[in-house]
Amino acid sequence: MKANRFNELQQRLELRFRRGALLKQAFTHTSYVNEHRHGSVEDNERLEFLGDAVLQLLVSEHLYVSYPQRPEGELTRMRASIVCEPSLARFAELLDFGSYVLLGRGEEQLGGRQRPALLADLFESFIGALYLDQGLEQVKSFLAERVFPHIENDGPMLVKDYKSKLQERAQHSSLGPVEYRVVEERGPAHDREFVVEVNLGDERFGSGIGRTKKEAEQQAASEAWRRLLSNGE
Repeated sequence: MKANRFNELQQRLELRFRRGALLKQAFTHTSYVNEHRHGSVEDNERLEFLGDAVLQLLVSEHLYVSYPQRPEGELTRMRASIVCEPSLARFAELLDFGSYVLLGRGEEQLGGRQRPALLADLFESFIGALYLDQGLEQVKSFLAERVFPHIENDGPMLVKDYKSKLQERAQHSSLGPVEYRVVEERGPAHDREFVVEVNLGDERFGSGIGRTKKEAEQQAASEAWRRLLSNGE
């Protein structure tokens, strides 16, 4: 069953690991290893260490190339806002990594799959595994497709979180509760797409499509946010 889950993940990410054991290690939390000492299971902490270094390098390169006029100090601050726990946890959430991590029973009961620190570590360990398995260029391609598009192009360098922005604007302008609703699920299990609508009060404000519910919600929130701005609300 676990092997099938990792196959599903690879299909969804459009990747194929040469060494499947590396991918499994990237998603193996220490709590799981502690409960399965009889096997040869290895946790993801060493991969996390490596992934952090790879991310620092490739994010630095991306910022250096993308912002040729910005000074070193500003680039450093921009990098720090991307390679930090909240941002990395958000990337992991958008990719639904929490659904695949192997946890011990205690960590599972404590809600580890949604814990930001665990998700951030998980994203780093995945990057470390991808680097070892396929090299720097593949990691760069993955980040260019899955991570860099979620980064602001101007203003403070923060990961886009339109759900938070929309919630704040709705509360500030008394627009009513923000509600997300899955209106359609389509495609096979390994290539599922979700269609989500977002309502403010009783009015539909946007819709989005994503490979995970969270990604679709972000897309819907993004559309609603742009509509609010165009309406001057």
